[in-house]
Amino acid sequence: MELNDVYLQTLTEFLRKTLDPDPAVRRPAEKFLESVEGNQNYSLLLLTLLEKSQDTVIRVCAAVTFKNYIKRNWRILSDAISIIGREDFPQKWPDLLTEMVTRFRSGDFHIINGVLRTAHSLFKRYRHEFKSNELWSEIKLVLDTFALPLTELFKATIELCQTHATDVNALKVLFSSLTLISKLFYSLNFQDEEEAGLLELLKSQICDNAALYAQKYDEEFQPYLPRFVTAIWNLLVSTGQEVKYDLLVSNAIQFLASVCERPHYKHLFEDQNTLTSICEKVIVPNMEFRSADEETFEDNSEEYIRRDLEGSDIDTRRRAACDLVRGLCKFFEGPVTTIFSGYVNSMLGEYAKNPAQNWKHKDAAIYLVTSLASKAQTQKHGITQANELVNLNEFFVNHILSDLKSPNVNEFPVLKTDAIKYVMIFRSQLPKEQLLQAVPLLISHLQAQSTVQHTYAAHALERLFTMRGPNNTTLITSAEMAPFTEQLLNNLFKALALPGSAENEYIMKAIMRSFSLLQESIVPYIPTLIGQLTHKLLLVSKNPSKPHFNHYLFESLCLSVRITCKANPTTVGSFEEALFPVFTEILQNDVQEFLPYVFQVMSLLLEIHSNSIPSSYMALFPHLLQPVLWERTGNIPPLVRLLQAYLEKGGASIAGSAADKIPGLLGVFQKLIASKANDHQGFYLLNSIIEHMPTESILQYRKQIFILLFQRLQSSKTTKFIKSFLVFINLYCVKYGAIALQEIFDSIQPKMFGMVLEKIIIPEVQKVSGPVEKKICAVGITKVLTECPALMDTEYTKLWTPLLQALIGLFELPEDDSIPDDEHFIDIEDTPGYQTAFSQLAFAGKKEHDPIGDSVGNPKILLAQSLYKLSTACPGRVPSMLSTSLNADALQYLQGYLQAATVQLV
Repeated sequence: MELNDVYLQTLTEFLRKTLDPDPAVRRPAEKFLESVEGNQNYSLLLLTLLEKSQDTVIRVCAAVTFKNYIKRNWRILSDAISIIGREDFPQKWPDLLTEMVTRFRSGDFHIINGVLRTAHSLFKRYRHEFKSNELWSEIKLVLDTFALPLTELFKATIELCQTHATDVNALKVLFSSLTLISKLFYSLNFQDEEEAGLLELLKSQICDNAALYAQKYDEEFQPYLPRFVTAIWNLLVSTGQEVKYDLLVSNAIQFLASVCERPHYKHLFEDQNTLTSICEKVIVPNMEFRSADEETFEDNSEEYIRRDLEGSDIDTRRRAACDLVRGLCKFFEGPVTTIFSGYVNSMLGEYAKNPAQNWKHKDAAIYLVTSLASKAQTQKHGITQANELVNLNEFFVNHILSDLKSPNVNEFPVLKTDAIKYVMIFRSQLPKEQLLQAVPLLISHLQAQSTVQHTYAAHALERLFTMRGPNNTTLITSAEMAPFTEQLLNNLFKALALPGSAENEYIMKAIMRSFSLLQESIVPYIPTLIGQLTHKLLLVSKNPSKPHFNHYLFESLCLSVRITCKANPTTVGSFEEALFPVFTEILQNDVQEFLPYVFQVMSLLLEIHSNSIPSSYMALFPHLLQPVLWERTGNIPPLVRLLQAYLEKGGASIAGSAADKIPGLLGVFQKLIASKANDHQGFYLLNSIIEHMPTESILQYRKQIFILLFQRLQSSKTTKFIKSFLVFINLYCVKYGAIALQEIFDSIQPKMFGMVLEKIIIPEVQKVSGPVEKKICAVGITKVLTECPALMDTEYTKLWTPLLQALIGLFELPEDDSIPDDEHFIDIEDTPGYQTAFSQLAFAGKKEHDPIGDSVGNPKILLAQSLYKLSTACPGRVPSMLSTSLNADALQYLQGYLQAATVQLV
């Protein structure tokens, strides 16, 4: 709606009609105003009438309509302010709070509630943001401006509730205000003073600096170091267990850890009393499981797992204490192990007296043993180097196994989690029989109510299933898992139903790994499991929020398809019946994160079919060519693969029933080769078109394809493009013959065939990489050399020997992998905004396709046989061309090929 006289006049007429007593006139006018209130400038038109109309009735009417409009749309306005506020408040919008407080005085609770909603959406982030000086400053600013007016509003609203105690409608509005005010109080009071103060932060930073000086400026810092050690020691023994001191204590311990492992400071630590004192006063107290840790374990499992399992515990007391144990063991492994073993036994003794009361003692003992035993660790193998003075097997049998075997999986969840973690991190040190003993126990812990506990159980199983035995097969075999297969699969899927684990990535990864390990053993369970997986896929597709979980979910689907269809390819139809309804919904709702996955699974399914395309796929084919799908970079690799599968399984049926879609298919190719990042994908598609489409169906498009490629060569010639171009023209030659290749080049421009040979094929073919790509080029060039009369009898003849030499070079010389300096950043292209990345599904992998196949076993033998055939057609010609201009080394290699093929040139 434009802000002009025509619209003002129209609005005036409809406002007047809303005052008409006749409902037949009044109601359509009211409906019209409601229908246009979403239009641009509607509110400005009302305000203009309110200000400028000469008719008092119209002015009053405009005011009432505007008020109702604000009431109806305050929620939208509130949301808009919230979105802007999250970006601009407080720096770019300092007076927002004052404006909001002013609205409290309006007396209209529709407006007040809108303001409260806006405030709630702005302040609720204080509940979960990490503590920082910026956050504290912002909260202080809010409290200074907002706290008193909010409290006054709360009191006034309570009084109004008493005044309107009998008015149900009024109470509904007032109680919604009280609820919002209470939420605001909650947000503004959520952050507490558990945060380290400036003094703690300063001390912590000094410890950090001192550790740096001890490591980097050894000589200069040496005179000061003993005083620092004393000062930091005194600091450690006098600092409490409160959370706000965690960073300080962690940095202080890390300082001692960095000093004790340096050879020329070891004298500071070698006294037995010093080592005992460090263990008693620093290490053991800081390994204890505090109530704050227990709270995180129970109420914030994701954070606990992130710290403990994923290694983000860099600043925790436990991690620092563990690093100090490791540092001390570098020079004092024997004494340290003896002292700490005493503490371990003492803690275990305390636990044995009263397990229910003293379970934290055992937790600390396990952590201390783990710290003592761990010398080197990797994500893939767990602990790879252990302290030989610690008997890990004995500790496992005497103290770990009992917790794993406990019939009540929900008792002492922290200790059970410790036991599971022990198996997981020492998996490379424990003998196989103990790991096999642990497997069924870990499976039972998948049913534990504790999120951390059943997550660790899933992760431990997944890690055990990846372990490799002596002959590089899995350490634990499918046969060894047979007695537990059913319970493993049941418990893993049941675990996804436990509170807090609906999208637990560790459980889904364990499902994927179990499928991969068990292979055909899962086939009997697939009809049930595929239903559960597709149901889960449907649920998460509504709001994809856990990328790792989603990835493992699709991997599990791929494994289900691969394993089952390997045993019985006809079952592919039942997978399509199960998956296609969910895939259709994902495609219709344009769930961007899932489209690349869906295309990969569809490719896998279509590739399993024998040489035909089911009608369900053909119905989808036109939609796959829609330009909007190809705008997203993450869709390109899987969509190209899917189109390749269509062409491979039904090139003829596309040419027959969907010939009108061929220009669309070529349009996709044209778009892709115009991009430096995606041109190779364009060639994959083009090569499949050449290989699988009937010749007559693309005859009319061939010349245009070559013209497009030459245009790209002229505008932007890159190494990647050249390599793909070489493979394409040689594949074209293999498919249609050398004469057809020469003729199409020369039809675009006279003598172009010679230019392509001289400027591209001969100098660049050495850059082609990959066995299949090299084979295509070798067979194509062989055909050009031996089946193209123009190369023997025209001005092109001078290129025959250089081309043969280039081919022998392709066979015998190392690949030329040099890239010009200006091409190193070729793959970085401007992609507008956020783009879903392409994540390759490992278990949807495509086998490399060889378009030449078994028809040519050894291209060198083919060259020898083809040259022999050519020489018999024109005797004397070939030997003389070879002897006059072929390089001596190349000639020697060629003699070898001729001998191997048992032929002689004539």
